[in-house]
Amino acid sequence: MLLLYNFLLGVAALFLVPWYAIRMMRTGKYRRGFRQRLGLLPPATLASLTGSPRLWLHAVSVGEVTVAAPIITALRKRLPGAAIILSTTTDTGQEMARRIVTAADAFIYYPLDIPSAVRRTIDNLRPDMFVLTETELWPNFIDYCRKQRVRVFMANGRLSSRSFRRYRLTRFFWKGILDSFAGIGVISELDAERFRGLGAPKDRLRICGNAKYDSLAAQTSSVLLAEMRTRLNIAANDLVLVAGSTHEGEEAIIIDVYEKLLHTYRGCKLIIVPRHIERAPSVLDLARGAGFEDIITMSEIIGGRQRQDERVTVIDVIGELFKVYGLATVVFCGGSLVAKGGQNIMEAAAWGKVIFYGPFMDDFQEEKDLLETAGAGITVRDGNELWEGVLKMMADQPAMAQRGDAGRRLVAANSGAADRYAELIINCLS
Repeated sequence: MLLLYNFLLGVAALFLVPWYAIRMMRTGKYRRGFRQRLGLLPPATLASLTGSPRLWLHAVSVGEVTVAAPIITALRKRLPGAAIILSTTTDTGQEMARRIVTAADAFIYYPLDIPSAVRRTIDNLRPDMFVLTETELWPNFIDYCRKQRVRVFMANGRLSSRSFRRYRLTRFFWKGILDSFAGIGVISELDAERFRGLGAPKDRLRICGNAKYDSLAAQTSSVLLAEMRTRLNIAANDLVLVAGSTHEGEEAIIIDVYEKLLHTYRGCKLIIVPRHIERAPSVLDLARGAGFEDIITMSEIIGGRQRQDERVTVIDVIGELFKVYGLATVVFCGGSLVAKGGQNIMEAAAWGKVIFYGPFMDDFQEEKDLLETAGAGITVRDGNELWEGVLKMMADQPAMAQRGDAGRRLVAANSGAADRYAELIINCLS
């Protein structure tokens, strides 16, 4: 099956390599870390890895980095002499990792899943254990780890209903891959059930919870909130609608809802954070097309422009969403009014906010159920229901604060998963 996988990978490369090459030349995307993706690591990085044991953790992008961060902190407390490497796939993940993960010794880009790149990277790093966060299975990489007796562990494993359906179609292939894992730590019983359905060894499966909660609970602070209020010139009593991680098709709905809100709350502010910042220009065009000329972007604020009375703020830089949620009166979380599976609603809940989202929350069903039980999460079917819901919340501030506080306590109560993952990793290592 691995031969078939590599054959199909080679066929796909005939089409993908020219496409990626053109994008690299035109936009510069994928250029950073390109040599590392081929397994050519900087000598200085290798020289810095003097500790033991040698642990390599992988986080695909920004979301996975926030999972890896508390796990690495927990590992560092238990293994102060270890050499810890953190890899990412995306540039934004790499930037976030270098900014918030202070307990790692080295940061690298994850290699492409081609045999030569995989061999070079693993042979150079010589890890005792590889830990991937969440679920990204690369067959060549895992197979070579097995051949080199590098133990592989999955932390914060999750399988959405969409991913499970996709993996299940080729269960005969993934069963052998999952059998190579020394341990698989998953978020919930539902995730464990789905992994068992793919053939994961039952005796190596453990339910540990979501390590992202640990990161969220630790990150909220009154100091951080005060800094963001000063930065965006937003007072504590200002009404603010924050639309986070929005996708195409949602911003137009949000802007329409905001226009309606202004009939009742003239001083209300809107902050939009598109899921992909390269879409910021189209979001700005939508807002201007709706008649809003008083707009400012986060990149302009960072560049020195001070926000005055602009109604609409568009966040067009990476790494600000979590902090922006702290400014919200109410939150809409995107990827949910369009069929994208939703986005992480617990980030806003950690700040004690009431969160609205659409019906497409397949990837965050457990979080949705938890927040709705607490009253901090509310499903809406369309823009009209969103407008009515936000209007109702803003009209009853005490009830909104009570709901939001219940969500915040829920996040805090579910922390501790990072310590459980760290213990499992150390047990598998020994």
